[in-house]
This record gives sequence, structure tokens and C-alpha cells, in this order.
Amino acid sequence: MNNTFTRRVALAVAASAALISATTTSALAQDWKPIKPIEMVIMAGQGGGADRLARLFQSMIQRENLSNMPILPVNKGGGSGAEALRYLKDKEGDAYVLMATLNSYYTTPLRTDIGVDIAEFTPIARMAVDTFVLWVSEDSGITNLDEYVAAVKAAGKDWKMGGTGTGAEDSLVTAMLEKEFGLEMTYVPFEGGGEVAKSLIGGHIDSTVNNPSEQMGFYNAGKAIPIAAFTPERVAAFPETPTMIELGHDLVYAMQRSFVAPKDMPPEAVAYYTEMFTKLNALPDWQKYTVDEALEADFLTGDDLQAYFLEERAKHEALLKAMDEQAS
Repeated sequence: MNNTFTRRVALAVAASAALISATTTSALAQDWKPIKPIEMVIMAGQGGGADRLARLFQSMIQRENLSNMPILPVNKGGGSGAEALRYLKDKEGDAYVLMATLNSYYTTPLRTDIGVDIAEFTPIARMAVDTFVLWVSEDSGITNLDEYVAAVKAAGKDWKMGGTGTGAEDSLVTAMLEKEFGLEMTYVPFEGGGEVAKSLIGGHIDSTVNNPSEQMGFYNAGKAIPIAAFTPERVAAFPETPTMIELGHDLVYAMQRSFVAPKDMPPEAVAYYTEMFTKLNALPDWQKYTVDEALEADFLTGDDLQAYFLEERAKHEALLKAMDEQAS
């Protein structure tokens, strides 16, 4: 049985399970409908993977009439998402606020004293798990991992790795690379993944570990070169690109793409939004997008999602501790 067939079967099973789950909440959801627009807070700047996905979801929700009121995306990326996290905390009990998350959902409260405990927030839905790839520009002349490591070692601190902020996902992956290969490079933060992608092609930085969706346009234009993927298996969108594991390095990292709500959101509102995202997950356009943009469609809701969040928070706490020890 080939991997493509296996994945299709898995997606079909997951979609069926999600729809069964939806029937248990649909009655409760029917008891409540929003009567004013809904904020979709994005804990990142414009142009990056989180922003692009959130706005894609918003457009699909509106197009398919999955919500009877408009969804309004609002970027609050300040402080690696601290602005958004604090905003959500201050919206306790509000039935009209959702937040699109990424892994800074864990790392920012661990690194910054903002008075936020993510265990208090209300889990709504995990839509996908995003992947990471090591990228260089076509102009670099680098085509494989050995050449990359040699170039970084030769450049030392003059080598610039672009990312979205210390403690953000790409800074963790950068720290993994430095530790694994004995590298020292200069980490350059930008407002979002979109700016990172442009800066790589513009020659302002030398490499990135961007999500595929952020770099895909430049990849399709032949301007961005994928060197290796931080995934257990090769990314379908880049079949010729090896994984770090294939190359003998146990480096795997992924990012969740989820939605949460404030603490104590009314149960009927939680049911409404859970059903909304369950229906969105079943859309053929969304399933196709995950394949095209190298996302793993992995739908999760409720208590299972909260357990996932807390497990990932513990993993990231260990990663951050190791990164700090490495830097000291």
C-alpha cells in the first residue's frame, strides 16, 4: 500500500470521525448563533504563515456560509504574540473572539511574564500541523546540506539566519542546527514569515527555516532552494528534498495551526465554533490546500486538543531551557 493511498484513507477516517463528533455538538450549537461580527485574532504579523492561513480560513468560512456573521481578522503579533495572548486573557467569557495560534502560543508565556496560562483558554480546533524546511536562495549556489554547513562554518557570525523573533519557532530550529553541527550564526528577527521570505531572496539574509507556504512562491519561481526538511518523512511538495533524519541527523520539528477562545466562553458558543471548524475541515478545497502547501491535515478538538497543547508546552519548555543553556 503506497503512502499516498494510506494518507487518503487516514484523512477520510479523520473526516468521518470529525463529522460524527459534530453531530454530538450540533444540537447545542443550534441553540446559539452570533448576533455581531466575530474577531479572529492572529498572534503574528501580516504576510506570514499564520496570517495567510487565518485569512484563508476566514474567506472559506464566509464563502461557504459557515458563519451567519462576518469573521474579522485582526493581527496582534507584538512581542512574539504576547499582545494577542494578553488580549485573549482580557476577553474572558467573550463569545465573539477566536485566536489563530502557532507555537509561540507555548513559548511566549514561558519566556515572558505576561500573566497568561494557556491552560485557562478554551480549545476550539487544530486544523493542521505545519512543517519546517531549511532554505537558501538560488544565488547562494548551495544545493545540499554538506555545502550549507561548510558555508556557515566559513562565514561564522557573518552568516545571517532570518526568523520571526528569539523564542519563536524558527529560532528554536536555528538553535537545533547550531547545536547539531557546531555552528555560530547571527539570527536576524523580522515582523513575520513573509518578510523573512522576501529578505532571503533579496539577499539581506543567507538562510531561513521558513514554513513551506511562506516560501512556496519563491520556490515555484526557482529562487528559493530547499536543502532539508525537519519532518519524519519527505514532504510531498518537495519529493527530491531529503529529511534531516535521512541525512543522519535527528532533527524534527513542527508547528500547530489551531484556534482557541477566551477562558469561560459560553458552552453553546464553543459548540457553534467547533461545528464551524469541523465543517471547514471537511471542505475539499481545504484538504487540497494542505497537500499543495505541505501541511499535514490533523483535526483535533475539545479535551484531546487541550491535552495536546499542554504536552507541547512541556516539550517547548525543555527546548527553551536547552537553547538557553547552549547560549550561556
